[in-house]
Formats: sequence, structure tokens, C-alpha cells
Amino acid sequence: MATEIDELIEQLKTTSVSPDSTTTLLCEISATKDPKLFDKHELAECFLQLTQSEDTNVRKEAAKCIAEITKSEVQRKKFTKRDIIAAFLECLRRVPTPDGSMELPIQICRALGNICYLNDEARDLILELKGDAVLLQLLDIADIVDAANAPQFIKVRGGLLSNYLLGGEGLAKRAMELGIMQKLQRIIARGAANVEQHEDLLLNTLPLLSILTENVADLNFEAELNIQLSRILAASTNPDLAEMCLELLHYQAESDEVKLLLAKDGLCETIYNLLEKYKTLASTSEARALMKLACELIVLILTGDESMHFLYTTPLLKNMVDWLDSSDIDLLTTGVLALGNFARTDSHCIYFVEQQTMNKLLEVLAKNNGVKDDVRLQHALLSALRNLVIPKPNKNAVIQAGLVETILPMLEIHQPPVVFKLLGTLRMTVDGQEKLALELLKNKTLIEQLVHWSKSSDYAGVTGESLRLMAWLIKHAYLNKIAYALPRKGDAPAEQIADKIPLTQDYDRSSLTQFLSNEGTVEAMVSMLTAQHLVMQNEALIALCILAVVYLSQQNEAVVAQAQRLQDDLIKCEVGKRLAELISKSSDSMTKEIVENLQNCVNLLKTSDKLVAHLEQHNINELLKSIPILTEYCTL
Repeated sequence: MATEIDELIEQLKTTSVSPDSTTTLLCEISATKDPKLFDKHELAECFLQLTQSEDTNVRKEAAKCIAEITKSEVQRKKFTKRDIIAAFLECLRRVPTPDGSMELPIQICRALGNICYLNDEARDLILELKGDAVLLQLLDIADIVDAANAPQFIKVRGGLLSNYLLGGEGLAKRAMELGIMQKLQRIIARGAANVEQHEDLLLNTLPLLSILTENVADLNFEAELNIQLSRILAASTNPDLAEMCLELLHYQAESDEVKLLLAKDGLCETIYNLLEKYKTLASTSEARALMKLACELIVLILTGDESMHFLYTTPLLKNMVDWLDSSDIDLLTTGVLALGNFARTDSHCIYFVEQQTMNKLLEVLAKNNGVKDDVRLQHALLSALRNLVIPKPNKNAVIQAGLVETILPMLEIHQPPVVFKLLGTLRMTVDGQEKLALELLKNKTLIEQLVHWSKSSDYAGVTGESLRLMAWLIKHAYLNKIAYALPRKGDAPAEQIADKIPLTQDYDRSSLTQFLSNEGTVEAMVSMLTAQHLVMQNEALIALCILAVVYLSQQNEAVVAQAQRLQDDLIKCEVGKRLAELISKSSDSMTKEIVENLQNCVNLLKTSDKLVAHLEQHNINELLKSIPILTEYCTL
């Protein structure tokens, strides 16, 4: 075959033949299936002459040959000549031709498109020759007389422009200056008017929008264009076209303004109806990927506040609740994610509990709370339930419905995103729930796991939530019981604090005692003093205040042994060193509340002689005096 190619090329270069013979030779060359067979030949000059022939058929076949030959990277570089590209651009400048034929323009588009493929040198030549304006003029050709070749022209026009614009940000921005968006919008408006008739037109035009989106930062489409994409999605039965529309709308819907626009245009309901119609056909990986893309767009639109509030008043809310009964994992997960986004206001959350939507979510979680169940679904369920449990009126109802019993088995799951949501959900649930907090403090499995995660997780969120949940359990189980003992503004001096705590005050300490019997719990609370976030530092101070009141400030024989262990643990964990570090690093940013809790904590620890000596070793009294907010009070 290589020998035959050599002979054809030799004939073409050396023989002066008639146009008909030349055309025959060119047809034979372009029919070659392996373009790499031409790599050793220097063909650019020869073909340049042929593209300037007076015979239209010769020019057409020459362009066709170049299109085939330049499928090879070697020949792409050899044909990257200023004269060749200029000749092609000059020809395209005269499209449509007087006779309306699109055969020659089609082959030139193919040839120039292949030369531009992954070839910045060729793209730069087009730009130097101001050929980008010529290429964009092709988008203005709407009514093509040569109906037989119209589909092919539309295809190669799109391919040429795509290969050119893929050259990067500079070319894309230049195209924007030349009005490419207006041209594309006109084409898309025409296509949207009759999607079935103009399917090929849209399939070869929308990729240009995608390329511009990728290369022009913060490219915002006009509202009308977004609406047209939404309408095309609703009308099309072509999965490739649907995918293009979804991807473009995904990008645009990052804007809250566009989220609301699409919500009001009914896009979410459109997607819901399409998914209901085609869900049984999503058997291939490609179809499933498209289905997920559509589901994700519904959820994305719901992340906007205004769009969420609007859609709350539409049938979409019921549709998403209905998907909680779906056997399709993607539809089920989307329903849960959607409801989690709806549950961003107290009124919506209360409504979901009243309407038993919360119970349906718990039923789904009960069936999917194992180690082998879908992580994305678990994460979505916990996110939604966490939101539902935040309003105080909901807490008892959610607890009574079995939330805690349902999620505790999930402690065996060690996927960080799920663990993070699990701990956050539990923390929100115990807020103000003394009875539940007391029960959970006794849960050895839970506490041991929290201590483990607080030390070993590579995921900062899990470490933080583990520590915070322990601190919240202590606070909500015992704060009301010992609030009398915490000094407040105007109270007696700190050194008198032990004397002012009533000896008759008593309560059940068994939950806290069981909590402290787990190794590492005191260390966890002490380590939390130097957490990165002020809120965690404050929560640690409150937890330590409670521990000190319950065990160190009592003259009760029943707690003497535990008090001794607590003192030893606090010293072993170097509570003085942690407090000194807290003051040194965070004193400038401390709020009044944190400073008061810090003073309370230090004063309560001082009720133990052992701890007094320990704190003095770390110069805590002097460090307290250096806190700016206290210095300001003294100055005033």
C-alpha cells in the first residue's frame, strides 16, 4: 500500500495532467484509510497550487485530500503554512458561493479544522490573518440553498470552530469581542423553536457554548438563552443533546439569580417528568450518568434561598417526598437531598415533622444504616435529619420517632463524610435534651468511638465534631443541675467559691462518672482548650467547669475517689499548660463570654489544692491579668 501511495504522490507532483485526471488521482489519495502513510512526504506546496486551481472540482478534491492527510499529526504540522491557511480563509470569506453549493466549503472546513486540531501554531496564524472573523461569519449562514449538503456543512462548521476555540482563553475572549454569543444565541433560538427539526444544528452548536464556558471566566448567559436551553431539554429525546443542555445549565445555575430563573421556568418539574418517563431505561452507564446529572441539577437549584422558597410552593415538594418510596437509588437520594435543602427554615422543618415526612426519612435510614449501604444516601439522610432536629419544637418528636436508635448503629461506619454528619446530627439532637444527654453519656460504645475519632481521624471535621459532641453531652446533661455553682458577674471573689456551694445540693452523677470511666475522655476535653475555633475553646471551658463543680467542689464522700482520679487526670493531661497556651494564643480574640468562662474554669479548678499548685507552675494567674478585655475593664 505504501508503494502505491508513493506512486500516486509522484504522479501528482511530476505529471501535468488534465483536471479530470487530477481529480481521479486526488480521489484515490483521499480514499487512503491510513493517513500516516503520507507522513514521509512533503505535500504542502503541491497541494497549495491545487487549492488555487481554476477548476472547482480540483479545489474541492484537493481540500478533501488535505482533510484526510492532516488527520496525521506529522502532516498537520507540515500543512501549517501561512499561504495555505490564507487561501482557505479567502475561500471561506466568499461563502455562500454564488451557485449556493456547499461542497467546497465543507471540504475546506474539514481541512482547516483538522489542521487546527491540537495545533496552536495554526490557530495563531488564523488569528494573525484575522481569520477568526471569517470563521465566525460562517455562523451567520442560516438558510442553506444546498439542502443535500446542509447537515454536513453544519457539522464541519461546528468542528472547525471547536478545534479553533479550544486554543484557550485568549481565542475565546477574542471571539466574544467579535459577537460570537449573539450569533450562537440566534442559532439556538432557531433550534429551540423546533428541536426535532433542528436537532443536528443544536448538536453542533451547543459544544461551542461549552468551550466558551470553560475558557471565559464567569461567563453568564442572558436569561433568554438559559430559558431556551431549558426548553430544548424539555423537548429533546436525544440523550447527547440533553447532556449538553444539562451541563450548560449546571454551570449557569451556580448563580442564585439563574437558580430562581430556572425554578420559575419550571425546569425542576421538567426534569422530574423526564426522569419519571425514562427511569426504567437507565440501564447503561451512559444513561445512568445522564440521570445523575439531571438529579444533581434539581438539587443545585434548590441550594438557592429564593429558588428553594419558590419551589416549596410548587408540586416539586410532593414529587420529592414521593421519591422517598423509589427503589431507584439515584431518585431516592435526590428526594432526600431535595428535602434536606427545603429544610433550611424552622417553619419548613416543623411542617415536615407534622406531615410525617420526618418518619419517612427515618424509615429510609433504618433500611440504609449499615456499613455496606450507599454512602451518598446515608450522608444525604443525616444532613436532612440534622436540619429537621434543629428547631426546638421538633426535638421531642424526632427523638420519640427513634432517631437516636436508628443512627447509633452507624457508629460502625468509618466513612468521614458520613461520620461528620452523624456526629453533627447527634449534637443537634441533644441540644437542651437533658434526659437523652444523660443516656448517651452512659453509652460506652459511643464514648469510646468519640474518643478514638477525636485522636485518630485524618478528617478535621470528624475530630472537631467528636470533641464537640462530648462537650455538649456534658453540658446538656448537667448544666441545669450545677448552674447555681458557676460564679457570675457580681459574685463573691473566686477564692470563696468553694465555701458558697451548698453542701446539701445533690443529683445523680452516674452518667458523668460512667463517661469519665472511659479512657481518654478527660484528655479530650483538655485538648479541646487549644482547638482552632473559639466556639470549641468555649465549649471545652464549660465542660471543664461542670466537671469541676460535680467532683472537685463537693465535700461528698461518694465522689472523693472520682475527684481524686479527676485531679490526677487533669494534671496528667497538663491542663495548666493547655490553659496557658489558650491564653497566650487566643487572648486578643476572646469574647467576654469566653473570658468569663475561662475565669470560672480556673477558679473552680482552684478548689483543689493539687490543682492550685499545678496552675501556679504555669503562671495562670499572671496570664489571666494579661488578657486585653480584662485590662480594658480595669482601665474603665
